Amino acid sequence: MKDLQALCRILSGSKVYLQTHNFPDPDAIASAFGLQKLLAHYGITALICYDGTAEKLSAQAMLNHFGIEMVQICDLTDMQPEDKIVTIDCQKYNTNLTDLCGDEVACIDHHPTMIPCEYAYKDIRIVGACSSIIAEYFFDNGIEPDKNTASALVYGIKMDTADFSRGMTQFDAQMYAKLFPYADNGLIDRMRINTLEFADLKAYGSAINNIRVFGNVGYATIPFACPDALIAMISDFILALDIIEFSVVYAVRDDGYKFSVRSEIPELHAGKIIRQALSDIGSGGGHARMAGGYANAANLPDDVFLRDAAITRLFSKAIADLKEEPDEGLTSL
Repeated sequence: MKDLQALCRILSGSKVYLQTHNFPDPDAIASAFGLQKLLAHYGITALICYDGTAEKLSAQAMLNHFGIEMVQICDLTDMQPEDKIVTIDCQKYNTNLTDLCGDEVACIDHHPTMIPCEYAYKDIRIVGACSSIIAEYFFDNGIEPDKNTASALVYGIKMDTADFSRGMTQFDAQMYAKLFPYADNGLIDRMRINTLEFADLKAYGSAINNIRVFGNVGYATIPFACPDALIAMISDFILALDIIEFSVVYAVRDDGYKFSVRSEIPELHAGKIIRQALSDIGSGGGHARMAGGYANAANLPDDVFLRDAAITRLFSKAIADLKEEPDEGLTSL
């Protein structure tokens, strides 16, 4: 479903919040910013909100360069149950989305649905970036994006598809091409280069020191807390090794472990594998090539060696089970 007028009718007359997933990345920020501009075109004021922090350099750069205003949930003091929420680049009941007291009436996202939810308005499409979906709303409704909005959406597409190398679809390419003439592409190129902070090197170094390889699967542990986006970047980095086709990276959190999984071969569906691997100790899910999850510390051994062995065993079993599944669409004769 992609009817902007229908969404506006649902939101009209209410206080509106656009909620991204916790610790928002550039695609989530760009998507919320773009939707905020679209709603403003029709006289609807919306506030972008999120839990956690926009920690990564790439996210902070967006806020600074494009004039994007976002409010942390801890600073929201007047949200009411009748206020309307649009979840964007995320879905209700996901582990990376804090449940607020407002009414989640709409969802715009590009991830697979893990836990079904009824919305008054829903636009969930499996594409490379949520920013591409928002871009289509502009062009389908004859609304010309301003330079800041177009630039943010282009940046969101580039970052979430790793410069068109991950999860890219023809739809994303079409939206990128339409946005390109409106965007400040020189600024985007400069921003795209400077995405690594000096402090991030510690996490990379730790992951390199802790890497374990079993066949074509690489595991790496980061023994301290770091942003979700950095864990994902390190998972991409591990996958770049020539002997690795599936990477599992996890970092310590106060009460558990945050996971990022990447796959470069169709037979190993990252979302299915992490969902099964973490089903008894936490939760996870995502796309065929990229996924994330969380495991509770109470469900794993305290000893580091035993913990790593348990995680390796869970993922190895999930991978083996997936390989044994019959091909979809085949029937017995």
